[in-house]
Amino acid sequence: EPDVTIVSGLKDMVVFEGDDVTFRCQVSHENARDVEWKLQDVALQNNEMNEISVEKGKIHTLTLRKVTDQDIGTVTFRVGPHTSTA
Repeated sequence: EPDVTIVSGLKDMVVFEGDDVTFRCQVSHENARDVEWKLQDVALQNNEMNEISVEKGKIHTLTLRKVTDQDIGTVTFRVGPHTSTA
């Protein structure tokens, strides 16, 4: 299995309370396994507040819905040993 790397990392975002925000990270290979999103070091699951998806096989996205000041902090995307933060 090829080593999946991060081609295009996360970008810092500034949003207003109550808005949605989307983070994107592009990886080198489709169907990447061992992928994880975190907010403030807490692993995120796909649910009504966090939408986690993959576009075109290589672009991993995280949408945080209706953010509050509790959501301020570092977002981390990890694939294997590689990470990107914003």
